[in-house]
Amino acid sequence: MARRSTKTPPPDDFEERILDIDVVDEMQGSYLEYAYSVIYSRALPDARDGFKPVHRRIVYQMNEMGLRPDRGYVKCARVVGEVMGKLHPHGDASIYDALVRMAQDFSMRMPLVDGHGNFGSLGNDDPPAAMRYTESRMAPAAMLMTESIDEDTVDFAPNYDGQEREPVTLPAAFPNLLVNGASGIAVGMATNMPPHNLVEVIAAARHLIRYPNADLDALMRHIPGPDLPTGGRIVGLSGIREAYETGRGSFRIRSTATIENVTARRKGIVVTELPFTVGPEKVIAKIKDLVGAKKLQGIADVKDLTDREHGLRLVIEVKNGFNPEAVLEQLYRLTPMEESFGINNVALVDGQPLTLGLKELLEVYVDHRFDVVRRRSEFRRTKRADRLHLVEGLLVALVDIDEVIRLIRSSENSADAKQQLMERFSLSEVQTQYILDTPLRRLTKYDRLELESERERLGAEIAELTRILESDAELRKLVSGELAAVAKKYGSERRTVLLESADTPVAAVPLEVSDDPCRVLLSATGLLARTATTDAFQYEDGKRAKHDVIVSAVPATTRGDVGVVTSAGRLLRLPVVDLPTLPESAAAPNLSGGAPVSEFVPLDEDEQVLCLSTLDESSPGLALGTEQGVVKRVVPDFPANRDEFEIIGLKEGDRLVGAVELRTGEEDLVFITDEAQLLRYPAGQVRPQGRPAGGMAGIKLGEGAKVISFTAVDPADDAVVFTVARAEGTLDGAVQASAKLTPFEQYPRKGRATGGVRCHRFLRGENGLAFAWAGAAPARACTAEGTPAELPERDPRRDGSGVPLKRPVAAVAGPV
Repeated sequence: MARRSTKTPPPDDFEERILDIDVVDEMQGSYLEYAYSVIYSRALPDARDGFKPVHRRIVYQMNEMGLRPDRGYVKCARVVGEVMGKLHPHGDASIYDALVRMAQDFSMRMPLVDGHGNFGSLGNDDPPAAMRYTESRMAPAAMLMTESIDEDTVDFAPNYDGQEREPVTLPAAFPNLLVNGASGIAVGMATNMPPHNLVEVIAAARHLIRYPNADLDALMRHIPGPDLPTGGRIVGLSGIREAYETGRGSFRIRSTATIENVTARRKGIVVTELPFTVGPEKVIAKIKDLVGAKKLQGIADVKDLTDREHGLRLVIEVKNGFNPEAVLEQLYRLTPMEESFGINNVALVDGQPLTLGLKELLEVYVDHRFDVVRRRSEFRRTKRADRLHLVEGLLVALVDIDEVIRLIRSSENSADAKQQLMERFSLSEVQTQYILDTPLRRLTKYDRLELESERERLGAEIAELTRILESDAELRKLVSGELAAVAKKYGSERRTVLLESADTPVAAVPLEVSDDPCRVLLSATGLLARTATTDAFQYEDGKRAKHDVIVSAVPATTRGDVGVVTSAGRLLRLPVVDLPTLPESAAAPNLSGGAPVSEFVPLDEDEQVLCLSTLDESSPGLALGTEQGVVKRVVPDFPANRDEFEIIGLKEGDRLVGAVELRTGEEDLVFITDEAQLLRYPAGQVRPQGRPAGGMAGIKLGEGAKVISFTAVDPADDAVVFTVARAEGTLDGAVQASAKLTPFEQYPRKGRATGGVRCHRFLRGENGLAFAWAGAAPARACTAEGTPAELPERDPRRDGSGVPLKRPVAAVAGPV
């Protein structure tokens, strides 16, 4: 079966005509039409209201829909549908994208849409929800853009199908183009304008209104530079001046970052503001790529802690041994934490794309406001004049109301009544019709008074509007005053900091921390820190602070290691670079800025840190004393490839109660038991042993007695012994009774493994020592919380009784 043709045959009188057209001419003409359409109808903003057609149509249609800030939200899909169906002959995606951007406070310096729902995130890391889920209404700033649009302030033109009318531009009560900026790519040209501060822009516009011949320097005293919604820092201002002068230029935006202690062991770079249009995910991805390619050093971890309550917070942890300042400079140089913004002030002026400087942009806007206010004043004057004409006619009728009624009643019809009234009272047709339409209840004596008052008010308003229209100075004064009111009501503080150049010469800082000498300190409360100086602290009389009792201090270098000795007989290696640094201005040892030792070394339950060690093989080694009276000197032999060592073989149930690194080997070792026995003998009586050895007898203990203190004292020092008795009936010093501070020289030397001498006489109600310590003077004491505690005056009696304490003592230490 043959297939039937679907073509309609030409009519009998059809005459075929073929036109020969040069393809070059056709391409040029079509391309120019296309280019003009893109430039004028889609991509470039109008210099008067700062809007592209899609933004203008969205704001206008929302105003027509009554979506004001005091009304409820409606679905964005409804707004998009109204705009697309009535005004914008393009896809819904482009309309919704424009609406979303106008609702983002990180994209617009003054958002024009009040959005409800997910409208995306900085850098578009989290895309906005679909328009069927989000809701919106006009923001207060959008009301300023459409203010007085119904008073013939702007021209209207037919929409795409001629069935609706839309504004060619909006009245724009504030300079939207400069305040919110713009970006767009047309054919053969593009625009990219940064946002500015509303208060600064209006101040410049008012200055230009007052001084039309003002130069750029005068305007830049009011607008020193852009003010970005995301804050940050603009580095280098020469490009900004060039852009303000010629319409083209560039500047660099740098993130706002601070260096903080993000953990107990590490410093980090905390970023709270990123460059305009840059999101945290983009920065994180770039950092990970650079670290993976080994082009970026010193980064340990990156965390995005951004939330709605605290805003942007990007934490970049820096590896120990690297200068955070130098790492931050690398981040500025290699990642989007510092970006360049190219200014290209291309906007439409009378339908023509022009590149405008700052003054030209302000002039176009100011001229637009002059035109808007002039047309508004003319509209209002005309409206008031029309109303005054009616009021005057009604007042004429009220003067002889009886005659008016008689004429109306004697007339054949309404037309005859109108004609007689016009002839009798010399009224216009409009006035006569108004009189005929006015109900009798409006013709009372009270209404006459109201009409006379209204006539006076209308006359005054018309005179004022006429004065504005006839005086250029009054017009300028009115426009300037309205702009000042907008700035006062809607203005906000500047967010972006302007810098002539980089504020810190971080490029000169070495990337890795240098191996400088320092001292590592351990407080009585278990806090660790390092100082930038190797000088020893000396206790001085004066105001004390919390955590100022230092129980151990050893010299080290920044990139070196120190040892941590624990009560379990372990020595753990600790990198010094991990420790927080105390400020150089610290005049006395105070580890309030330190970090808990448990953050650096793993400790078992009931295991305590006793002292620090230098790990120096040339030192005399460590002296150790256990609760069961064992003493040991350890040879300083610690392999570099191990981080943990056992330095004494403890018997079951035994533990270290004291450990000290000997300085000369000539010190005296001191044991103090809970029975108030003190034994002192030279360290030379204890021969050094290897790490696995279990030590030797150090002191002879009575039945049930135990050692509560072990230390080493230099006989040449002015040393003291501090003892605190325990109240009878308590265990482990739960309640402290009397305390005594005795010169160390009162206690004679005895032989190793002997019982020693008595160091404290117990009073009634005391059954042993709760705490004891021996060391160089002056000594400092503290409570278990680290708060200062007072020590009693020195008592020369070797075995005397003590005096009551004001606060319980948990630790005592001498000079470090």
